[in-house]
Amino acid sequence: MDLRIDKMLANMGYGSRKEVKKLLKDGGLQVNGEVIKDGKVHIDTEKDTVMLYGEQVEYKEFIYLLMNKPPGVISATEDGQDETVIDLLQLEDQIFNPFPVGRLDKDTEGFLLITNDGQLSHQLLSPKRHVPKTYFAVIDGEVTEADVEAFKDGVTLDDGYETKPGDLTILKSGLTSDIELTITEGKFHQVKRMFESVGKRVVYLKRLTMGPLELDEDLELGEYRELTEGEVTLLKEYKPQ
Repeated sequence: MDLRIDKMLANMGYGSRKEVKKLLKDGGLQVNGEVIKDGKVHIDTEKDTVMLYGEQVEYKEFIYLLMNKPPGVISATEDGQDETVIDLLQLEDQIFNPFPVGRLDKDTEGFLLITNDGQLSHQLLSPKRHVPKTYFAVIDGEVTEADVEAFKDGVTLDDGYETKPGDLTILKSGLTSDIELTITEGKFHQVKRMFESVGKRVVYLKRLTMGPLELDEDLELGEYRELTEGEVTLLKEYKPQ
């Protein structure tokens, strides 16, 4: 990518345009071994070697993060009252101005993708694409085969909306039941409302997958990591069945 050096440094969080100008003036920047003081100089982010005070600057346009979202945190970029998933990021990741792809309820845990790639986010969230998401839930009440069949046909939510078919698997049934549910849409509180439609209540909810990717079980609640190049490619090339 062809980019002005001052814009690149500002984009990478090395300061405002004014602060970057001072960095350059102080002679701390080298491109391919040559000191550059003029912010208007263009570089090729693929080919040129940029060093700032002896450390290499690697340009990234997009950032792709997988978080194990903890309960009590809002899936938003900012909130006047509550901590958000963006607040959990290191400053070096926050500078990319990323946002959560879709929402998990405040009390829901698990798989959350965070990126600044608007095109990929749209691809994953578009209702036309039917990207599947799988959840693990603990249900107050006995989940039965009748519920499995009801979900398979789609259920009617409290506002009259008819859901698309959901794939419900009973892991344990009793006074409380453990289930997995795969759905291809993301209405507000959808999993909770689907169970309410059959007279049951979700007491714990965790998202396990989105499209081709699974939650990294090595991540503790609140931890995150960058996606590998392979995982990013999987997401970009993913075509739901």
